[in-house]
Amino acid sequence: MSQLDMILKQISGSPDTVASLAEKVGLDPALVEKGLAALGQAHDEPGDTVESAAAKTKLDTGALGAIMAQLGGESAVGEMANKVQSSDHVANLTAFLDRDGDGSAMDDVAGMASKFFKR
Repeated sequence: MSQLDMILKQISGSPDTVASLAEKVGLDPALVEKGLAALGQAHDEPGDTVESAAAKTKLDTGALGAIMAQLGGESAVGEMANKVQSSDHVANLTAFLDRDGDGSAMDDVAGMASKFFKR
């Protein structure tokens, strides 16, 4: 399950996954992901969110409006954008702590803690 699918599940009223959202609006899932990203970025910008996202992606405003409506409107787009930003921060922190690059920071944090307590 993608990060975006997990975020969609957390937004009340939104479809469960990118695939189900794509089916509801009649678009390819890759285009829906592109649209979601653009809507999330455009949410905090001045002006109309849908028009700004359309200008960035060249997707039709009708399609982007349908995506936003299926999510639950402007507030749901803002909620999604906040969750994406929060999950990016967690991913960045995890990558920073994962010193050996094995995909898990737990062994690295344990190693750092053991060095700290040996002093």
